[in-house]
This record gives sequence, C-alpha cells and structure tokens, in this order.
Amino acid sequence: MGEMIEFGRTGLTVSRICYGSWQTSHRFWGHLPREDFVAAMRRAFEAGVNFFDTADAYGDGLGEEIMGEALAPLPRDRIVVTTKVYHHFYPDGHRHPDLSGAYIERECEASLRRLRMDYIDVYLCHAFDPMTHPEETTAAMEKLKKAGKIRSYGASNYTVEQLRMARRFGDYAVLQPSYNLLERGIENDLLPYCLAEKIAVMVYGPLCKGLLTGKYSGEEKFEDLRRNNRRFQGEEFKKTCEKVRGLKPIADRYGLTITQLVLAATLTHPAVHCVIVGVKKAAQIEEAAGAMGKKVDREDYFAIRRALEG
Repeated sequence: MGEMIEFGRTGLTVSRICYGSWQTSHRFWGHLPREDFVAAMRRAFEAGVNFFDTADAYGDGLGEEIMGEALAPLPRDRIVVTTKVYHHFYPDGHRHPDLSGAYIERECEASLRRLRMDYIDVYLCHAFDPMTHPEETTAAMEKLKKAGKIRSYGASNYTVEQLRMARRFGDYAVLQPSYNLLERGIENDLLPYCLAEKIAVMVYGPLCKGLLTGKYSGEEKFEDLRRNNRRFQGEEFKKTCEKVRGLKPIADRYGLTITQLVLAATLTHPAVHCVIVGVKKAAQIEEAAGAMGKKVDREDYFAIRRALEG
C-alpha cells in the first residue's frame, strides 16, 4: 500500500491520499462515463489508496451506487469508506437539510444498500443542520455505532463553534473541511482545534477544483460548476494559473508534478491526516497517489505559499 497513517482516534489506518467521488454528481460536473469511475476506483486500490470518500447527496445516491459496484470485488477489510448524510432528497430532485435521528437511521440503511456493504467506516454529517439539536443527531450516530452499522462518525463543513458544540454530546472523531494552499482560513481556528483535540482531518478541495494542478493556461472555458466561479474567469484565472505553473522548478527538484508537489505540501500541515482528491479518470488518481510518501522541506513549503500569494 501507499503511505499510511493512523486516522486520529478512529482505530482506522488510511492512505494519505483519499479517493473523492464528488465528480459522480451530475448537477455539478455533468454526465461522465460510469465505467471511468469504476475503473478509477479500482486503479486507486492498485496504486496504494485504501481510503474512499462519497456521500448520499452525490447524484442523489448515484455516487454510492457506483462506489458499491467498483469496490465490491475488493477485500472489505482492506478498504476504508466514508459517506455522509444531511440532504433529505426526493425523487423530483428537491432536497432540504435533515439531521433528525429518524432520517439519519433511515438514510444510513439506504447508503449501506447502495454501497453493498454491512458497515460504514466513517459516517459524516455533511453540513450543519440548524433545525436539529445536536443531541438528537449524536444519539442516532451512537445508536448506529453500537449496532455495528458505522465504525466512527464526524462532521463536514462545520465551523469550529459548531464542531465544539456537537462534541459536547458525543465523539465526533473526524472532520472533513475545505482546505487548499489558496484558501487557508481554517488554519486560524479549525485546524488548531482539531490538532489539540486529536480529531482526524481529511480535507477536500486540495487542488481547488483543478486550479492547483498546473494544467491550465487561464484561457480555458468550463461547462461544469466552474463556469460561474470567479477563480476560473478573466484576469484572475490567468494570473493564478501563471503562479501555479511557476511552481514547476520546485516540483522538478523533487521529481514531482505540480499536482503531486501541491498535495505533498498540503499534507505537511500537522493537523491534516489525508487529502481527498476528486477523480474522473484512473490517470488522475495514479498521479495523486504518487504524492504519498513525498516530503517537502520547510523552506520550500513556505516558498510555495509565497509564490501562490504573490
């Protein structure tokens, strides 16, 4: 396997690169070939990745179904799967937040069926539900854990105060926040809190929707969710692409691609256990897996940050 790490207090051992399946969501990324995702997930395991992230909301269950198909031939005791609950979705496509105890229990069973699994390793609240008391949410999580349906639980997209409050009612052992070298705000609060409380951290968006891969010139046009994102438009897009491509001399010294350098640098933060890399094709997870075990020294780490700020 690739570079592994003890995942906080969960008792799990995971690869530092996690396969992310948000790209299976049609509403954000368009319709992409199912067989490409299946092939990529299986290639991830061959490349040393044992950690897979999905959510019931990705394609209203489609992401879990594809992951269930892809991982079915693999040894269950050698893979770690994260999924999430929060969006109460309906056949007509509308949805609303719901972390009520009854919905969590019902949706966990639905996720297990779609994943073709008997248990979920890490079950996350996908976002904060202001209309449900965290005591009710936590009671449902604890019930599922005692029943063997989940092994650990946590939260995604919580602020530090939301996480602090939730943890008064139970052991939220995992956090999944957005974080990358362009968007580092959680270094001020969430990451120090998680480090102090020994909470496992798996960050999503480490490549900023592809912006930090070094593969764009700044002239590209997008048909997916990036179409309306200011980071991918006009002069800002061009300038950022130029800064990212400017990292190539550092990447070359380490024998890495820019993508691999950025992932390795992101993993340098002491609070970050894993980075979730969104994948569409097998080649992308192969490249990302190549960042595992690579260390970026302190001088170069801060040089990378300065280059992206400049």
